Amino acid sequence: MVRRAVSLDGISILDVGCGVGMYTSAFQRYTDDVIGIEIEWSRAQQAAASGTAVAQGVGEALPFADRTFDVVFSHEVLEHVRDDRRAVEEMVRVARSGGHLVIFVPNRLYPFETHGIYWHGEYHFGNKPFVNWLPNVLRRRLAPHVRAYTMRSLRRLFEGLPVQTRIHTQIFPGYDNVVVHHPKLGRMLRRLTYAMERMPLRRLGLSHFLVLDVERGG
Repeated sequence: MVRRAVSLDGISILDVGCGVGMYTSAFQRYTDDVIGIEIEWSRAQQAAASGTAVAQGVGEALPFADRTFDVVFSHEVLEHVRDDRRAVEEMVRVARSGGHLVIFVPNRLYPFETHGIYWHGEYHFGNKPFVNWLPNVLRRRLAPHVRAYTMRSLRRLFEGLPVQTRIHTQIFPGYDNVVVHHPKLGRMLRRLTYAMERMPLRRLGLSHFLVLDVERGG
């Protein structure tokens, strides 16, 4: 999906919030100029062990010079940072003119909160139905640890920044675990939800997929 949106061949890529390096390792198939940044030291070490260049740091203060990267990639990270507006400002800052931001974040319209919830002070892991559909004041009480975005709130993060939207759509999960344990059911779910990505019902998808072109002057 990312390769259909932007070229990855021979370019410089920054993976913001790279975790254990799954995507940074995959990007190395197409270019040698890849680096990840990760806040958690243990995860950064795991990513580095796979041969990926990794820095430790936070998204709100990227330790890189202005206009360094052709693609700045962020997969399910912005919902966790302390200041998401500051984080996207930093992503734009380190992207070159003519470069791209490629972002995945949770969709507020997805019927399940996938990060679990807090109830009476205790954390409950797992997919919790309809939490994302609650009014903000109630959702924040149940899920104060993670954001979910509407199309409007995600676009609002980038207001006033030198970017133009190339792609903004929603995607459904791949049901990898279901495919492993129940292959027929998993493949059926994939066919159904991937078909929904081509319909208005995609608005209920798991995540937003946003690609922005950086159009800074000079």
